[in-house]
Amino acid sequence: MSGSLDVVFLGLSITSSWGNGHATTYRALARALAAAGHRVLFLERDVPWYAENRDLAAPPWCDVQLYGGVAELRERFGDRLRAADLAVVGSYVPDGREVARLVQELARGITAFYDIDTPVTMAALARGDCAYLAAELVPGFDLYLSFTGGPMLRRIERELGARAARALYCSADPEVHRPAPHPPRWDLGYVGTYSADRQPALERLLLEPARRRGGARFAVAGPQYPADVRWPGNVDRIEHLPPTAHAAFYAAQRYTLNVTRADMVRAGWSPSVRLFEAAACGTPVLSDRWPGIDAFFAPGREILLAASTTEALAILDRLPDQERHAIGERARRRVLAEHTATHRAEALVGFVREARERNARRRARVRKEIAQGERG
Repeated sequence: MSGSLDVVFLGLSITSSWGNGHATTYRALARALAAAGHRVLFLERDVPWYAENRDLAAPPWCDVQLYGGVAELRERFGDRLRAADLAVVGSYVPDGREVARLVQELARGITAFYDIDTPVTMAALARGDCAYLAAELVPGFDLYLSFTGGPMLRRIERELGARAARALYCSADPEVHRPAPHPPRWDLGYVGTYSADRQPALERLLLEPARRRGGARFAVAGPQYPADVRWPGNVDRIEHLPPTAHAAFYAAQRYTLNVTRADMVRAGWSPSVRLFEAAACGTPVLSDRWPGIDAFFAPGREILLAASTTEALAILDRLPDQERHAIGERARRRVLAEHTATHRAEALVGFVREARERNARRRARVRKEIAQGERG
């Protein structure tokens, strides 16, 4: 496949990172696609909570258009969907089922569902209460792009009838995420929106260590934490940290914490953007354990794993600075080699090529069967 692609994303948000991790992923991917010469249009539902918290209203590397509903989407952007080489519907899009049906009806190029919440989606589909996707829509997409890899990909194909499930993970931008020379301000920090199923791990691996090490400094950045969370006095709270401030936040930590939602721990192979961004900054990552984490970073060499407060404290207390720096540097090299937005954009273009070839083979097979039927 040669030449540039005309790509249309219909995602949760690219203009606001408030309370969601989707914007960071879409920004990095759209920027990398544009740098490679592809044209990107991002269609975002105009909702008040993002309108009030837009930290990138007009990205310079893609066209962003807001719409008010599915009818307006059809009227204003139907021609763009018909002309697109690739039309991608993301998870958690408002009225996502209707949006997916519209894309499958209008698009003449490759269509894809991009699941940034795969284990959550699969659980919701099993319960029959997924608001943004219906199981019967999955076979209608040429590609099912998943934030979760490993065995989950075959499960999506087997249980949902996806034509091709492929992992398209989050990434880091090495131009934005890089080491900084100033000394760390915090011993351990964390950035992430509140989630009830992540909170127990945050308690074990950051808040309880903070209670036991009153002379150390900690930080938690992110919105929507309940008022009844008991924050130790040595934990600094930052209500919202825009993506442009992430690199400085990571650089100001001796270690940064990664904790994972319960559904994603069970599924495994579900790296968060924190892993790649912090590693690209050379900040050592202390993470909870889940299947497949060693596919991204080598435990003990490129990432540090802990399941308990005792294990977390052992890392904070005993690891020499020289080894800490070495772990961070090895992780940074791994990100630059495998986990940048450029790698993800290249993978996506490859998946489109694969889908086109698969569709061409299918059309040729159908023509052959028709011809055989006519001769018979």
